[in-house]
Amino acid sequence: MRITLISAMLSMAFVCTVLSLGSAEAAESDRTKVAKKPLATQTASSRPKATNAPSSAKNKPASSPKKTSAVPSSKPKPPVSSVKKAGSALATTAGPVSQDPTRLAVQSGAVLVIEQGGEHTFYQKNANAVVPIASITKLMTAMVVLDGIPDLQSTITIGEEDVDYLKGSSSRLRVGSTMSRESALLLALMSSENRASHALARHYPGGVPAFLAAMNIKALALGMRDTHFEDPTGLNSHNVSTAHDLAKMVVAAHRYPLIREFSTTPEATVDVSGRELGFRNTNPLVRNTAWDVGLSKTGYISEAGKCLVMQARVADKPLVIVLLDSVGKLTRIGDANRIKRWLEHNYAAGKGTTKTAGGTSVKIPG
Repeated sequence: MRITLISAMLSMAFVCTVLSLGSAEAAESDRTKVAKKPLATQTASSRPKATNAPSSAKNKPASSPKKTSAVPSSKPKPPVSSVKKAGSALATTAGPVSQDPTRLAVQSGAVLVIEQGGEHTFYQKNANAVVPIASITKLMTAMVVLDGIPDLQSTITIGEEDVDYLKGSSSRLRVGSTMSRESALLLALMSSENRASHALARHYPGGVPAFLAAMNIKALALGMRDTHFEDPTGLNSHNVSTAHDLAKMVVAAHRYPLIREFSTTPEATVDVSGRELGFRNTNPLVRNTAWDVGLSKTGYISEAGKCLVMQARVADKPLVIVLLDSVGKLTRIGDANRIKRWLEHNYAAGKGTTKTAGGTSVKIPG
């Protein structure tokens, strides 16, 4: 009886074991079928999302990053033109606005581009706004100096009165330094030297008061009705004008051969108190072979922003370019280059009209 009972129990255990193994094999077979389901039948939303967490080297082959990046995004990529536009928009704070030569977008607050000696206005933006003009003032300073027909080889001295205590601008011309009047005029126009400019006015017959009176009288004579000068350097923010008035001043200053020469000199060595000092032009465009600049003057004080006026030949036309209230170190230079490309493109394309910032249509002479 005992032997028979043990045999029966062993037989039942064997049957249970066989049944368990069969169930396990069936379950494993079902899992294998699911795992072998083609990827093509899976939707994009059902695929596992990529994360920044690093994967195990054992579970993820080395080539998997390339496969992941090749998976198309659910969002379509923008066209190349859209990417370029976005890039140029980000660059507005650094200077460039648009590289499209058919469109002109400038960042300077007040702009005027006219034909020298003609009636054609190519572009204008806030051209009648009365604004501080900073060292653009020095063009009028130079004209008044030369109108007095002075001895350009006579010596002038930098005095304490010539030091800028208003803005605290620096200078390499120490108090007591001596130079010729011609050298002082060169430094005022080329390097925008404030002490040289003030010394020129102080050595004028009647001193600074007489010099300022002469500056304002000449402005009225040139038809600069919205212009006023209170100092010969431009450091005073009460030196104000408009882009239209400054264009008249540029045209007048261009008639002086010495102003044309000195304002466009790239660099020079000047004798100051018997020592040779090197100076450079504040406008880098005079050193640019792509430009034909006939007169130049830069300016800056915080109230005026960065300023630039030029007479230049563009597309074989003599032009006057006025750029006022620019923000950023290179904005005025970028605006000048954009204006040049825009005009050259219009001439080359033979376009008849173009719109100014004021919305008026003007004829572009060909």
